[in-house]
Amino acid sequence: MAVAEALCAQRGQRLTPIRRKVLATLLGTHKPLGAYEIIERLALKGPRPAPITAYRALEFLRENGLVHRIESRNAFVACVHNHAARALVVFLICEHCGAVGEASSEQVTATLTSAARAAGFTPKSPVIELTGICTHCRVA
Repeated sequence: MAVAEALCAQRGQRLTPIRRKVLATLLGTHKPLGAYEIIERLALKGPRPAPITAYRALEFLRENGLVHRIESRNAFVACVHNHAARALVVFLICEHCGAVGEASSEQVTATLTSAARAAGFTPKSPVIELTGICTHCRVA
């Protein structure tokens, strides 16, 4: 949360109470949550936010690199890595427990960006989703 506060202060933006609560909810789990799951968790601790309020908070957090959207799950995870805004993000999604890890590699980013540009393509949101089995589930 301190990183988010510092980033917002540096950019002259406010981490409003609802934005803070949404981010805290995502930071409290390793699993991706949909907007309505976030709303349900927030409703346990206080008034139920309207869906548009939750979506606006998620949009702000996403635009500021504080959360990522897992497209295949239509859900969100907190960004726990400090990477460049345009850096390639690789999501490691466990098929058993649903946990999501995040990895990035400058080499992979450079290779994919180069390949895309050679094909006359400019990537907008360089994200890769890999499914498999996490370390915890593999051991169990």
